[in-house]
Amino acid sequence: MTSAEIRQSFLDFFQKHGHTIVKSSPLLPESPGLLFTNAGMNQFVPIFLGERSPDVSRWGDRVLAPAKDTRASDTQKCIRAGGKHNDLEDVGFDTYHHTMFEMLGNWSFGDYFKRESLEWGWELITKVWGIPAKRLFATVYSPNKDKGDPSDFDQEAYDIWAGIFTRAGLDPKVHIVYGNKKDNFWMMGDTGPCGPCSEIHFNLLPSDDEAAGRKLVNAGSPRCIEIWNHVFIQFNANADGSFSPLAAKHVDTGMGFERVAGIYATTGGFKNFSADPSNYNADVFAPLFRQVAQLSGKTYQGTVPTKREGLSEQENIDVAFRVLADHARCVSCAIADGILPGNEGRNYVIRRILRRGILYGKKLGLRTGFFEQLVAPVVESLGRVFPELQQQQDIVRRVIRSEEDSFGHTLDRGLAIFNKAAATGAITGAAAFELYDTYGFPLDMTQLLATERGLTVDTEGFEAAMEKQRERARAAQKKEVIVAATEGDASASYEATVFTGYLIDTDNAVEAVVTDVVPSGDDTFLVFDRTPFYAEMGGQAGDTGTAVVAGQTIAIVDCVKDKAGRHLHKVDAAAKAQLAGATLRGAKARLSIDLARRRAISRHHSAAHLIHWALRKTLGTHVRQAGTSKTPERMRFDFSHFEALTPDQLHQIERMVNEKVIDNAKVQCYETEFDKKPADTLAFFGDKYGRIVRVVDMGGYSRELCGGTHVSTTGEIGLIKIVAEMAIAAGTRRIEAVAGTAAYDFIAQREAALAAVNARLNAGPQDVMQKLESVLAHTKELEKQLKAFQQKAAAGLADDLAGKAVEKDGLKFVSAVVSVENPEALRSLGAQVLGKLGEGVVKLGADFGEKASVAAFCSPAAIKSGHQAGKIIQELCVKLGGKGGGKPDFAMGGGKDVAKLAEVLK
Repeated sequence: MTSAEIRQSFLDFFQKHGHTIVKSSPLLPESPGLLFTNAGMNQFVPIFLGERSPDVSRWGDRVLAPAKDTRASDTQKCIRAGGKHNDLEDVGFDTYHHTMFEMLGNWSFGDYFKRESLEWGWELITKVWGIPAKRLFATVYSPNKDKGDPSDFDQEAYDIWAGIFTRAGLDPKVHIVYGNKKDNFWMMGDTGPCGPCSEIHFNLLPSDDEAAGRKLVNAGSPRCIEIWNHVFIQFNANADGSFSPLAAKHVDTGMGFERVAGIYATTGGFKNFSADPSNYNADVFAPLFRQVAQLSGKTYQGTVPTKREGLSEQENIDVAFRVLADHARCVSCAIADGILPGNEGRNYVIRRILRRGILYGKKLGLRTGFFEQLVAPVVESLGRVFPELQQQQDIVRRVIRSEEDSFGHTLDRGLAIFNKAAATGAITGAAAFELYDTYGFPLDMTQLLATERGLTVDTEGFEAAMEKQRERARAAQKKEVIVAATEGDASASYEATVFTGYLIDTDNAVEAVVTDVVPSGDDTFLVFDRTPFYAEMGGQAGDTGTAVVAGQTIAIVDCVKDKAGRHLHKVDAAAKAQLAGATLRGAKARLSIDLARRRAISRHHSAAHLIHWALRKTLGTHVRQAGTSKTPERMRFDFSHFEALTPDQLHQIERMVNEKVIDNAKVQCYETEFDKKPADTLAFFGDKYGRIVRVVDMGGYSRELCGGTHVSTTGEIGLIKIVAEMAIAAGTRRIEAVAGTAAYDFIAQREAALAAVNARLNAGPQDVMQKLESVLAHTKELEKQLKAFQQKAAAGLADDLAGKAVEKDGLKFVSAVVSVENPEALRSLGAQVLGKLGEGVVKLGADFGEKASVAAFCSPAAIKSGHQAGKIIQELCVKLGGKGGGKPDFAMGGGKDVAKLAEVLK
């Protein structure tokens, strides 16, 4: 079988057993608590939590082959680099770790449980694939394994495995191994769904000796590795450390696709176990190895080092081949899923992986620019399984090319840091960590450079610095308590506020009842059973307005929402004093929002949707929302993109959105089940969606999930004007725009400014540019003449100062306060004076208002006599209340005590 046939046979097997085959979810996770999608179960977490029903056969565009709602199977792209799961530094040095890998999996959502899962697993790997049963071992959960007490373990899983091995003619006591909580109890996090698991391990020793194989289970040996884990999710881990039975039991399995495919290739179809196993023997890596060999002129021989230092030439070559093959897959898949290299979070991890790959390419003699040539073999290998790679191939190449160019400059600076550290005779842990953290040098790269110079690296100091960084990361990490649907679960104590404010007209008043008064710090909030006030959410500002309660008119200055879904209406300071001591619960109220303000916000929100649509049309579908703000005054839209937009692109985007405004298309907002939303509907990372979602459809071309308020037709927006485009972080850009009356005001201000310029230049709108060019040319000529006069005056001043020099011990000394335009002119004048003196010392100072600047110059003879400009300036600056310094022949500095300048230079 080829790797593709192994993958397909897994999916076909479970489709035959009633599983719905679904697509891999993107590497950009739907859960905000994850760096990357790191397991096949990630997309099913809402089902495990009881937040949505198990209805996978109706997951819209995610479904490849529908079957039962309660069973699913797929191959999932996963990244484990950064965060809790981090295999990055191991990649290349062994044959089974990867940053990006495929996880084959099957799931049961309250359907079948342990028996079917384990029996089917055994059938697939032994009957369908032909793995020798004698070489397989199963682990079962036993928390007291380390104490030698096997009585406390997963009895149900043990009994199933005992029957399986007995029927195969094998001794269960030999082939079933007890696992502790670390190895055989799976948890999604500190809280949430969890349960015991049972792993299948494969003995890859040349001999199928059962006793020898058993000893290597969970021993970290590449000759006996886990290939498939069956997790039985049956508990919820609570915040207090206790466990509650789940309302429904689930199965979650995960198999390492590259491991199985690599073993199959190495053993010739699970027949010959004499060679060392390697994931990289799988044909899924072959196109990448061919490309690297062609680019470098070197050959991969599959050697594996036993240590990290002192590698042979071939070992270094083979490590680099494996790093490049792995990292090219990871970076390409991440970018295709919208994770662009950047400076923070997951984006920084992808940048580090790319840079690590580039550095290892240097070991093979590859020049900057080679990495983008690895995209094509990635697409060749994985494009049919993950079609987004084919669709985004051009964007992936462009992003990588841009990163390679910028890293070329960073690499030069990093090498300069290394050379500086190397000059001391050893590379400290702090220097190694700076190279790693700031410049993307992996530790092994620093060690290689050091070894080439006969130097050592303080690895203990490096690890200490790494641990401090981990501690900072842990301290900054926000822990989210996850609550699953457990047996006897009580309902929330608060009822969510009913929002009635989507459809509003001139008389938008709503009759409501006060349900609570909530003091919070210096603020007071009113809660009603229903409200037209939109609570700040999704970047849209909260509404303001009034509430008439018990005959009092109360100003509402903001509206936010709490975790229970209650709208909290913030009252102004005057109302806070009015409400002090009042009993309002149960009182009737009449609520009215500021309608003009709401409409201005809605125009900007709808404009944001149109701009998002136009960005994706113009730049590509890699563009994803990364943050947004909609207020009455303007909107900003942050999005993922790797380069600045050109003026032509901005003009095109602005024209596209205003054409849609002119079309006056109807804006439809409706609720539907999440999985029944139209296939091209955009959903946003970090947002949690329930079973019912709200779709905002603008003319059929812009369709997004959104809970905000919008115009009824695009024509109500009036006009959209982009006012700024900028970078806010590497890989993230921002557009600011105004709409409606705010756009009119913006253009009016611009026209007024232009009219004022016209008046000053005495020009009309048509010839203002010609007149301005004339004025600029005249100004440039005047500046040229002025500079000539200044140079002539400086030369005369230099002659005058040199003529007043004091001679001592064969040297001439000049010290004076002068009047010059700027510090650069001060430097130029001092150089001229020293040139006229020949041998001597020049000290000059100038008053620039709030600061005094000083400069010192020493000739070679003066330096030999013990005079140094740097020391002179240090002494002068201390007296001036500032600082400065420089070299022996020239130095500059300054201070704030301008009044002391003449005295200091006397």
